[in-house]
Amino acid sequence: GCTLVLNKHKPWIETSYHGVITENMDTVLLDPPLVALDKDAPVPYAGEICAFKIHGQEAPFEAVVLNRTSGEGVLRAKGPVDCETQKEYTFIIQAYDCGAEASGASWKKSHKAVVHIQVDDVNEFSPVFREPMYHASAMEGKIYDSILQVEAWDQDCSPQYSQICNYDIVTSNTPFAIDRNGNIRNTERLSYDKKQRYKVMVTAFDCGQKRATESVAVHIDVKPVCKPGWQGWNKQVDYEPGTGSKQLFPKMHLETCDGPLSAVRAMVELQTSHIGKGCDRETYSEKSMQKLCGAASGSTDLLPAPSISTNWTASLLTDSGRDSDLIFNFDGRQAANVPEQVVPQNLTDQFTIATWMKHGPSPGLRAEKETLLCNSDKTEMNRHHYSLYVHNCRLVFLLRRDFTQVDTFRPAEFHWKLEQICDKEWHYYVINVEFPAVTLFVDGVTYEPYLVTDDWPIHPSSIDTQLTVGACWQGHYILPCVSTPRFTQFFRGSLSGLTIRPGRIETQKVISCLQACKEGLDIHSLESLGKDIKFHFNPAQSVLVMEGEDLESVNTAMAKVSYINSRQFPTAGLRQLHITTTVQCFGEDICISIPDIKALVMVLPPSEPRITIAGSDQLVRPAADLRGAMGVAPFKELRITSTVDEGPDTVDTFYRPGVLEAMHNLDYCDVLVIGEELNPEQESLEIHHSSLMGKHLDATNSTSGISIYGVDSMAHYEEALRQVRYRNWRPATLSNRRFRLTCSELNGRYTSNEFNLEVSLVHNAAPVEHVNHMAVQSQYMRSVHHPLMVHSVNSHISGTPPAATVVVVICIAALVCIVVLGIYRLHSTHQDSSKSEEDEAKDPEMDWDDSTLTITVNPMEVRGHYTKEFPEKALSTKINSKALVKI
Repeated sequence: GCTLVLNKHKPWIETSYHGVITENMDTVLLDPPLVALDKDAPVPYAGEICAFKIHGQEAPFEAVVLNRTSGEGVLRAKGPVDCETQKEYTFIIQAYDCGAEASGASWKKSHKAVVHIQVDDVNEFSPVFREPMYHASAMEGKIYDSILQVEAWDQDCSPQYSQICNYDIVTSNTPFAIDRNGNIRNTERLSYDKKQRYKVMVTAFDCGQKRATESVAVHIDVKPVCKPGWQGWNKQVDYEPGTGSKQLFPKMHLETCDGPLSAVRAMVELQTSHIGKGCDRETYSEKSMQKLCGAASGSTDLLPAPSISTNWTASLLTDSGRDSDLIFNFDGRQAANVPEQVVPQNLTDQFTIATWMKHGPSPGLRAEKETLLCNSDKTEMNRHHYSLYVHNCRLVFLLRRDFTQVDTFRPAEFHWKLEQICDKEWHYYVINVEFPAVTLFVDGVTYEPYLVTDDWPIHPSSIDTQLTVGACWQGHYILPCVSTPRFTQFFRGSLSGLTIRPGRIETQKVISCLQACKEGLDIHSLESLGKDIKFHFNPAQSVLVMEGEDLESVNTAMAKVSYINSRQFPTAGLRQLHITTTVQCFGEDICISIPDIKALVMVLPPSEPRITIAGSDQLVRPAADLRGAMGVAPFKELRITSTVDEGPDTVDTFYRPGVLEAMHNLDYCDVLVIGEELNPEQESLEIHHSSLMGKHLDATNSTSGISIYGVDSMAHYEEALRQVRYRNWRPATLSNRRFRLTCSELNGRYTSNEFNLEVSLVHNAAPVEHVNHMAVQSQYMRSVHHPLMVHSVNSHISGTPPAATVVVVICIAALVCIVVLGIYRLHSTHQDSSKSEEDEAKDPEMDWDDSTLTITVNPMEVRGHYTKEFPEKALSTKINSKALVKI
């Protein structure tokens, strides 16, 4: 035989397949479909397809024959397929027929076909941010394209689900926005002062719009712009009087924002033009200041404080709000005639005129002359002999000398043009005349005249002259049918301390002292300043300029700038500080602009002193003492004290805690006659010149009283006042004489109580009445709280006969005492009248008064101490006690 070949052909399949499977599914969609063909059909077995086999990569797939006859098959996943693990697979597939017979022997296999399978993604993961938190900073005032970028990612495998398509800011009302790439920008300019840090929550979305499970926090810090300038200083610095030098800016430093500087120059200016005469100066009278500064005596104050003896300034406007600094304001309508007896006579070739002046530009186009001081003809003519005036911001001094032996041109007008004359600030002007040379000092700085005009001397005449302040006296002004003298060329401004000193010129040292400020800038611990720091003060120490090349040295120097006020009682209030700074850089003039600083120094109010005058308020003396060559000393027991309150006031002023006795100077004490003025024909109130020796004191007296003045200690004033003598060589006409004493510090800024004292004669009935009052528990006994003394008197009174008998006996005893006293007085009258004050103080009979009416005695004092302190009181007690013992 013939062998029949049943399985002649191999199965046939496509050469390649492309499949798609969705992850986590098992069915693969193939293109083309999986179909195997065999030409042996319809022969059983040989023409049927029995299997598909997969080779390679250990692919997790299997191929299954669905229909043997048609050769259809399907590709399935053997388990879950994860796109994130593997996105695609490639493997080989072959088809097998069923062979030649039922046993499946002799299978034929097809050629190898390539299968590519892609795993389709499912959006199963949410976006996650790469950082747990983001942090960035932004400079204030700047708009950014991107402050920072946030980034999220997604585990999904496909671009559709793994890419982040959008970001969003969750936090509402923030000045920020975010783009699809995660860039955060600011939508408005940030301000460090408004907010220093922002917290913004951000989320992300993938392209399948799946949102991040957790938002991320983004912290954005706002950085202040580096602004060049001074940092670490306070707007206001409080200054406690009496604390010396106080640092103004101890923590101050200059921020240059890392600029490469080569030099720093800082100017600190203390502005005190609103305080008194330009700064805190002593406000004593001009005469007192001249004495303090060692000026020669003999100057005349043409603008003194108005008083009984200096009434020509009473009509002028004074500035009372300047802390007792006596200032006269002239508004173009006020002027004053200086009395003839006050005017300095015989101005020689040497004299000095000095004044404080504050003046501004004159109103109007045609400015007139404004006269400070003028000496002109009183009547008949209008000649100006000498004057000081301002004209168009020029200071002019006119000096017309009388004809002498030489009839020639002489210097007559001296002109100075200075900014200070019209700057509306206080300045101290001193004109030193050493004819024909005239020198002007302004705030201690010398100025020579820019113009000197010559003129003929004035013809001598018998016409009296008139010295005026604030205008010039025109002695001959003709109206129709009338000749009326009047003031002309009025001054507009402020003057203070206008003086003339004939015969001498002022020294530079005295001028500097008179205009010296008591407050100013200072450098604390000067020795610790770096050597590379240069500094300079102006003469008034109101401006300090410092220069340095090293920033650290400049900072150290500025921290040492201090304020100092050496007055014991400074003017309270604000002082402005102004700091201007320039910085130089390498190769440039000024590279960094430093803002100016304006600060304040607050001078706190000082503890005000309470000046108290105490002593005997009655002086009862025999007529012989008043007639004596020495008279009587009304203020022999005077005591001047001054106290300051440490704490708030309480009701009890005598035993108040926190009250300290203050030591300071006085500048005048006035003894004023109360009632009728003194009659020079029969009485006088005076102080001997020797009593003022060794003290900074002078005295003037008149029928109205006596004034002791000068800056000196309370102790020296006490000593001087105790030497004041009152005499009356016709005492029979005297009933009593009353005086009032007041003392002042700082030209009346602090005044004492008014101390009243009465001087009266011893009359015959007075001692008897005095004893009677003792016997019936008089005011004297009620006011002296002294238990020992009260006990001794009352012990004699107890057990006595009826009151009438007591009165009679006491009167007789008192009369005997008076007789004895009279004999003693007659004897003492014949003693040497030139007995010293010390002997008089030791004599227990010299003062007979009722001063004990106002003395409060400490009950704890022993009687012996009382007798020692008040011997005359002890004597009166002895006399009365003897009278009572006789009972």
